[in-house]
Order: sequence, then C-alpha cells, then structure tokens
Amino acid sequence: MKKTKKKKATPRSASEVDAFISAKMRDRRTKLGLSQWAMGAKLHVSFQQIQKYESGKNRVSAARLFEICEALETSLASMFERELKA
Repeated sequence: MKKTKKKKATPRSASEVDAFISAKMRDRRTKLGLSQWAMGAKLHVSFQQIQKYESGKNRVSAARLFEICEALETSLASMFERELKA
C-alpha cells in the first residue's frame, strides 16, 4: 500500500487570515445584495474568480483587495477587523 505524504504549507498556501478575508468579502457582498456575477463585473473578472476568492481557493493580492474594498464600499481596514465578543 502506498503511503500518502502530508502536504506542507507553502508561502502561497491560504492561511487563516486569507480565510478570514474571504469570509468578510462574502459577508459584505451579500449584505449589499450583490451577486457573484455583479461583483465580478465591477472588478472585471469572472464570477468563477469571485467564487475562488470567497472559497479561499485563490488568495487575494493587496492590489485586488483594495479594488474589492472600493467595489464593496468599505475600508481596507474593515477587512481585518474582528468583532469582540462581550
């Protein structure tokens, strides 16, 4: 039987921060009532690319995150804010 090797995290692997940003992006988009198709149109990318960003399959570059924040009418800092539980 062949042993499977455990994949090592690479610098390009998605991190917890990437997953957090993806969730914030999806949450804000749905709150604005935008479809993935409409979001893609705003960013001049396909809706499949938006799906990949939101699922964490593709990481979001700093430049693209800036464009996403403009499209979502939110600040760049808001993508990194965590809500504190009381």
